[in-house]
Amino acid sequence: MANDTVCAIATPPGTGATAMIRVSGPGAFNLVARLLPDDFDFIGLPANTAKYTTVYDKSCEPSGSSYTIIDRVILTKFVSPHSFTGEDVVEISCHGSVFIQRKIVGLLIQCGCRMALPGEFTQRAFMSGKLDLPQAEAVADLINAQSESAHALAMRQLQGGLSSRLALLRDELLELASLVELELDFSEEDVEFADRERLSLLLDNIEDEVETLLKSVRSGNLIKRGVPVAIVGSPNVGKSTLMNAILQKERAIVSDLPGTTRDTVEDFFTINGVLFRFIDTAGIRVSDDVVETIGIERTMKAVSEARVLIYVFEAGTPAKEVSEQLSELKSRSGFEDTSIILVANKCDKAGVFNCEVGDAVCLSAKSGKNVDILLRRVYAAVDGLAADVSTVANERHYSHLCRMLEALREAKAGIADGKTADILAEDIRSMLDDLGMITGAVSSEDILENIFGKFCIGK
Repeated sequence: MANDTVCAIATPPGTGATAMIRVSGPGAFNLVARLLPDDFDFIGLPANTAKYTTVYDKSCEPSGSSYTIIDRVILTKFVSPHSFTGEDVVEISCHGSVFIQRKIVGLLIQCGCRMALPGEFTQRAFMSGKLDLPQAEAVADLINAQSESAHALAMRQLQGGLSSRLALLRDELLELASLVELELDFSEEDVEFADRERLSLLLDNIEDEVETLLKSVRSGNLIKRGVPVAIVGSPNVGKSTLMNAILQKERAIVSDLPGTTRDTVEDFFTINGVLFRFIDTAGIRVSDDVVETIGIERTMKAVSEARVLIYVFEAGTPAKEVSEQLSELKSRSGFEDTSIILVANKCDKAGVFNCEVGDAVCLSAKSGKNVDILLRRVYAAVDGLAADVSTVANERHYSHLCRMLEALREAKAGIADGKTADILAEDIRSMLDDLGMITGAVSSEDILENIFGKFCIGK
């Protein structure tokens, strides 16, 4: 990787007003120069300079007195190490014709470039020390961000929010390791340098930090994938009508016939920059219909996985009956730590927009009245979700943190059991290795290929 030069189209595929082709590597300047006018001194162009010029096809004999013109382009030159990859980089901005894009890439390859692999530019940035591994992974999250909150989370991680906390964690582990390793150096003298109470205190502090990071996993995944919101209730209370009113489109089938919704229907909607995944569910009742019964089972699964539960009932339903229905729902689905929002629907039909059931939102899904109040309640249920700059939203990070916690607890048990320093040192090394796997301080070729292979080509 360090010795070759790669190129790829860095803008989305297809035709557009403009496109950008990125070239990175030790031969970037010389290879690009072979496509330019003979009298243009691209090598001598200052760093961080953009220049308007012409790209030629010089692979064939010139027609008459000139080569074939491919396009008029803008070249931007970045000199190592002051570039995204840390290498010499040229960005070629051309017109968005698919033919032009492919032609320029083809000419670069003829001149000696190699087609970049998926994520290779970001991988080169990691290899050259421009980014650590969590920051590099945040690049992919930034590209795939579908909401303001997901974008904010990715940007904070790209700027080192998670990395800074992991660095503090590493410092604490190194202090722990140094105390134990020093004791090992003087093992023959039977000297105990690492006071066991101090070790226990350090391990307690590290355990608190690791557990805090692990607890943030659910929040991170919700930010990236959308907060699941299940709309549940008995048949014909207006769940599908409410779903359509929230999404402001006809997404779910609406009918007066009970049991119309036989499967979960999902769609995304953003509220104040947070992405929510609304799930319309089958009406809860006892049914002999096999298909409807399957739909109700899926309703229970959606309820158990929801972060927010919108329970819909008809205005005028007695509070005791609503409470009994909710208790039965909880016993069947087993949901925990779920925010519940009660919704009294068809208030326009009842002729009054208030009800006796607690703090229920009284609305009319059919007319849309007070649906905005419901959306504010939904957002309030998860407000502050993305406040933690070090939220862990990556399954790879999560697995290594789990392994760290396991080794840490083994070390704590070892201290309690009076185990020797060499056994404690092994647990601490294991923790450092797993932390290094997260940051990239310890990595293997297979792991890097797995991470960066998920990126798009050109990034």
